[in-house]
Amino acid sequence: MAAGSGRPLAVPLLLLAAAVAAVTARLYRAGEDPLTVLTASTVRRALLNSSAAWVVQFYSSSCGHCIAFAPTWRALAGDVKDWESAIRIGVLDCGEEENYETCKEYGIHYYPTFRYFKAFTKQFTTGENSRGADRELQTVRQMMIDFLQNHSQESRPPACPSLDPVLSSDITALFDKNSNHYTAVVVESNNSYVGREVILDLIQYENIVVKRALNSDKPFLEKLGITSVPSCYLVHPNGSRGLINIVKPLRSSFSSYLKSLPGVRKKLLLPLELPVKENKEESTEIKQWKEFDKSKLYMADLESGLHYLLRVELATHKMLEGAELKTFKDFVTIAAKLFPGRQPVVKLLETLQEWLVSLPLDKIPYDAILDLVNNKMRISGIFLTKRIEWVGCQGSRPELRGYTCSLWKLFHTLTVQAALRPKALINTGLEDNPQIVLQIMRRYIHHFFGCKACAQHFEEMAKESMDSVKTLDKAVLWLWEKHNVVNNRLAGDLTEDPKFPKVQWPTPDLCPACHEEIKGLHSWNEDHVLQFMKYHYNSENILYKYTESKTDASETELGDMREVKDKNLLKKPSGNRENNILDQENIRDSESKVLDKLIGNHGPVKDRGKNAVELVNREESRQSVSFLGIGFSNIDMSLCVVLYVASSLFLMIMYFFFRMRSKRWKVKHYRSSV
Repeated sequence: MAAGSGRPLAVPLLLLAAAVAAVTARLYRAGEDPLTVLTASTVRRALLNSSAAWVVQFYSSSCGHCIAFAPTWRALAGDVKDWESAIRIGVLDCGEEENYETCKEYGIHYYPTFRYFKAFTKQFTTGENSRGADRELQTVRQMMIDFLQNHSQESRPPACPSLDPVLSSDITALFDKNSNHYTAVVVESNNSYVGREVILDLIQYENIVVKRALNSDKPFLEKLGITSVPSCYLVHPNGSRGLINIVKPLRSSFSSYLKSLPGVRKKLLLPLELPVKENKEESTEIKQWKEFDKSKLYMADLESGLHYLLRVELATHKMLEGAELKTFKDFVTIAAKLFPGRQPVVKLLETLQEWLVSLPLDKIPYDAILDLVNNKMRISGIFLTKRIEWVGCQGSRPELRGYTCSLWKLFHTLTVQAALRPKALINTGLEDNPQIVLQIMRRYIHHFFGCKACAQHFEEMAKESMDSVKTLDKAVLWLWEKHNVVNNRLAGDLTEDPKFPKVQWPTPDLCPACHEEIKGLHSWNEDHVLQFMKYHYNSENILYKYTESKTDASETELGDMREVKDKNLLKKPSGNRENNILDQENIRDSESKVLDKLIGNHGPVKDRGKNAVELVNREESRQSVSFLGIGFSNIDMSLCVVLYVASSLFLMIMYFFFRMRSKRWKVKHYRSSV
């Protein structure tokens, strides 16, 4: 009885502990990892006028490659911990909502992005990008050294000694001087980094000075008895000197030996001051685990994915142009036509699609798109949540699953909807192409997806076999197959959520008929897989639990606080003609503002002189008059004038008719009386 009564108590405690861990766990932990965790409120003050240079990794906690790279970055930070008075290592999570705007300011497009910031920077700068795609620990360490050497004499961190080689004549002079400290000279080849690494390893130690020299002066090397490089020649305080006898001439061997010399000890340095995070009450909210049915699709995942896509991931591109703009327009078109969402979300996508098509511009600033997504024009009936609410995509830790999971679900949904509703894309210019959703997904991932390594993997799969897709059903199966390829590749990886292992999907419990055995080997029944996909990603299988059932006034700026049930928010044609007219006028107003902004700033319109006139003419034809807050077009005004004139003529005719009739009546009455 005691054991039975203890079990129900233990389960909630375990769930509570897991929930607390999910809130507090991050890829990098301030105070525990040997690096600096920066935030929106601390990053500028840390980088501006710093006495040390910085290398900062901008990452996203939802980026699989960032998760896999985190141990390497922590190892690097620990490896160069003694360098921090000259160059520091920091991280900033662009996947955190509070950091979204900051990452936009620094122009971060992909994750992870590495930026170098020089010491004593007086003004805001986005830093210098790292060169090359190689992110091995040794390569990044050597790039840090190159960056330090690129500092001018005036801006070089005070704690960083000269990393340039000394001449053999200068070394001889060092031998002749009496000093109370050790002098170590690392002799190496021109392309070696060992000497510079040892110099930086010892900058926090006293009673020792480290120099480096090149092996170009052969007679001098013979004089010192140096037959191979790298080698370390050591001068003791008492004047004795000679080669260090080390079996393996490695950076770690030299540094460890020099640190262990008698009298060599670490300096008592004051800790480097960092700006403290602004005094804001730490959120103690614990994200409660949401129970969900894995056989169902949750609208909260799809809408949260759209929110992140439109407001966070797209925001890394300040201006959309060329192939990026074409890709975004096409994505919005298929989303507007195929997304099986609630009516306010679908109307938002349709409004965005119509607005994009109506703008004859080569470039569109992202802020203009964001204004429409946030409904700054106050168009009635459009809405997209600003709250991330993962359900089927929730992970056991904040950095696991989430957005990447929702993006897979979103594109699976679009491929299935395209197969179920083949006429949905008619008159969009995207019809009659069975690969269209896959091609747009491929272009979207290439141009916008934050994880660059993930995008490269997807591109390799697309190049290999996407051309073989000849029907809309095959498109559904192609994406299903490639998703399983990715699951197989990431099984056991650091990015795998232990609560949700990367398995081949659908699992037998979800679709028994999808699985077969041929000669003892597992095989897929693709006909049943297709049926399952069309059922699972059908609108009938979507649950609206955990989605917002009320329109938030702060988000729509309309003050509409009416609670609307989810079933009434499903897509349906609108019969309110007045609202539609107002919506069109608001879209035109926003379009006019964008055009005015772009032209006024010498915006990127092709053949600006010619098109500016055309755009002005176009806007003149759309001018409206505002009366009591209601917009009237030129056609409306013309009708008003015609009605006004007609009514005036009618009143005049009626006036003369009754006046003449009155006169006849008076004459007749007068004669009768006479």
